[in-house]
Amino acid sequence: MYTTKTIEELHELLINGEITSKELVQESIDKSYKIKEICNAFVTIIDNPKEGNVAEELLSGIPYGIKDNYSTEGILSTGSSNTLKDYIPFFSATAVKNLEKHGAIAVNKTSMDEFGMGGTGTTCHTGIVRNPWNLNHITGGSSAGSAAAVAAGVYPYALGSDTGDSIRKPAAYCGIVGYKPTYGMISRYGLFPYASSLDHCGCLTRSVKDAAIVVDAMKGIDVKDQTSWDSSHIHLYERINGNIEGKKLFYIKEIVNIENYPNASDKLKIHLDNFQKSLDLLRNKGAQIEEVSIDENLIKAIPSVYECISRAEATSNMSNLTGISFGPRGNGKNIVEMMKDYRTNGFSSMIKRRFVVGAFVLQKENQEKYFVNAQRVRRLLVDKMNKLFENYDALIMPVSTGYAPTIDDSKDGITNEETIVLEEHLQIGNFGGFPSITIPNGFINNLPVGINITGKCYDDENVLNIAYALECEMPYKNQVAKLKEDN
Repeated sequence: MYTTKTIEELHELLINGEITSKELVQESIDKSYKIKEICNAFVTIIDNPKEGNVAEELLSGIPYGIKDNYSTEGILSTGSSNTLKDYIPFFSATAVKNLEKHGAIAVNKTSMDEFGMGGTGTTCHTGIVRNPWNLNHITGGSSAGSAAAVAAGVYPYALGSDTGDSIRKPAAYCGIVGYKPTYGMISRYGLFPYASSLDHCGCLTRSVKDAAIVVDAMKGIDVKDQTSWDSSHIHLYERINGNIEGKKLFYIKEIVNIENYPNASDKLKIHLDNFQKSLDLLRNKGAQIEEVSIDENLIKAIPSVYECISRAEATSNMSNLTGISFGPRGNGKNIVEMMKDYRTNGFSSMIKRRFVVGAFVLQKENQEKYFVNAQRVRRLLVDKMNKLFENYDALIMPVSTGYAPTIDDSKDGITNEETIVLEEHLQIGNFGGFPSITIPNGFINNLPVGINITGKCYDDENVLNIAYALECEMPYKNQVAKLKEDN
């Protein structure tokens, strides 16, 4: 099984002629069909992908997956929504084109929560995506199919997008690496917009070095995305060395302290204990780690701020989905009736609820009270983080409350108010556009859990190096889920 190897390993095998790119790609396609049956991870499998030549480029000749909200020329791109179930773009996203220039070969489009608006992987128009570690559990979302496919060893990496934690939480739930670089490092041109001020392109891999290799190839300034910036001076892969002597990290007391959870489950207790053990591993490598206290009222506002801003931006961004310009036409006697029918029958109930909230907070009489105030609190949170980054190299935190919930538990949508901030704190990385990476941090009840490192903007090299240093101290690099068919 070659597709379970790292990018570096595959490149060496290809260069030495031990396997051809055609053989490797076919293995990935064959595995895609198996994982589609088991995990429901794909919208489209590309049976006849573009051929690539093996060159000095590390990604050349190696297969990968693309989340279905990236436009791909001539290939179905649905955003996992019935409203775009037949949509085939005439252009490819800049991030995809950049990978093609490096010789990467796309073999499938991965399932996702509809338009990225979900954190479970259960709202894809093709059905529920199942966690390859345990098929009764969710993958997390919205980059559900990408996470499942990488974890199952279909290929070494897949593309994702992250608006609140949509790369990093699925990575934690699936025992892999999820990396969201600084906002604008990767062009968003061709990525279906969810909430433009929060959206990030990124990747899911099985090692930190692989994440560095992929983003090095994806990044770059783009005249088609005015939020992109020149990152040519940043060399993620080259700068990884694992030396973190003297680095200063912090974690947030109000979120991590077990005493703040009087009804803590055994799962949560073990998860937070594992987190502290990982901090000790970093201390042994020369890092300094301190507990920092932040105003609890500010911390508790994180989920509400995210809900308000993301819903409002999504409602505005997706107003073009009318069935008139593209997508299947709705029924009706006039344009208004056609649009109403298209949007009523095309969107899931979850999407429609979010649009209702977004429209409400954007109404003129409500904007100041809700949308503008949410932006003010966002600014307070970002300012607080930037102030901390003046003294610290990175924030390190556990991801969520532990392992992935079961599919049945995720359907009821009940929020635990006691632990909601622990579940949603990764949204800080989107508020400020900070580089943020999740890596595996062990297992609880045979299901993976994760740990996250977030740093100041443009300091991606440092963030990845800290993650790599920790990864080297744990036995979870390049781990592949044990599927039932493998038992």
